[in-house]
Amino acid sequence: MKQIESRKADHIAVSLEEDVASGKNYWDEVRLIHSSLPEVDLEEVDTSTRLFGKRLSFPLVVTAITGGYPKAKQVNQNLAQACAELQIGMGVGSQRAGLEHGDDGSYKVMREFDIPLRIGNLGAPQLIAQKGKRPFDPRAIEEARDMIGADLVAIHLNFLQEIVQPEGDTRAKGCLEALRAAAREYPILVKETGAGISRDVAKRLMGIGVRGIDIAGTGGTSFSAVERYRAERTGNARAASLGAVFHDWGIPAPVSTIWANVGIPMIASGGMMNGAQVAKGMALGASAGGIARGVLKEALESPEAVLERLRAVKDEFAAAMFLTGSKDVPGLGKKPYVLTGEIREWMAQLD
Repeated sequence: MKQIESRKADHIAVSLEEDVASGKNYWDEVRLIHSSLPEVDLEEVDTSTRLFGKRLSFPLVVTAITGGYPKAKQVNQNLAQACAELQIGMGVGSQRAGLEHGDDGSYKVMREFDIPLRIGNLGAPQLIAQKGKRPFDPRAIEEARDMIGADLVAIHLNFLQEIVQPEGDTRAKGCLEALRAAAREYPILVKETGAGISRDVAKRLMGIGVRGIDIAGTGGTSFSAVERYRAERTGNARAASLGAVFHDWGIPAPVSTIWANVGIPMIASGGMMNGAQVAKGMALGASAGGIARGVLKEALESPEAVLERLRAVKDEFAAAMFLTGSKDVPGLGKKPYVLTGEIREWMAQLD
């Protein structure tokens, strides 16, 4: 238990103290087309949407940040209060600690607030047997749902992070079948953790019946970098070297958003820091944007700080809609865009 608490606390500390961002924020290479004659008043712009059957004031989910250690309760409380006030979605960090050791207080705090869309979180590696570890009982997903009153449970794919962690779980064979079994019984969202989802993987996930995907592409927090700095602090040269080499590994978030759009709801995340970037994700085909590092500092301060930041994101999103002549969210999804730089090169070769 102490090892899990320490790891989770380390992740937050390293994210704040070290440069763990990817080398480039790829959303800067997506440009929306300005409309000089928007033919809609700013006050008329309707930012609301429905995601997984739930109404949100605008298409944003505060994606998995933390949970499972003492200070995480206040972080999640701050986030939950702000998300309820603004009526947007929220996910928690991995609930593994809550399931294995009964430390669920930092997660259950979500139940105290009227959040319209709640997303639980378990790791795909824990669905299969790892070295010296038995897989979770299938009922663990139900327990994770009950813990926070979740509408969906995100099963996260974090094998890039696992190969760098000295204590990482690196067996992956059998995960697809485990996900298939889970999707038969529960509402499952599959989430990457910073390396993106390809079209092939998105099609396989759609084929087994998952409700949606969170692409979490490269461009935001690099968990390879997070584990690298953790390793350096403990003197683990091997893990630190792996983390440095794979710092920017993965599919850029905008590329994954376009490429993994196979017909199921999709959250675009990975480096989103403002409302204009959320609008770009919607134009590329996403059902919502996801933000995490963009509110981490505020989440450690107060619910008021989180709310102020998220209100700014909503205002920026509405402004982008107005300046593209988009009266509502479906209209924004039909607007043209231009790809530049590496994103353009990626798409040219993938086509």
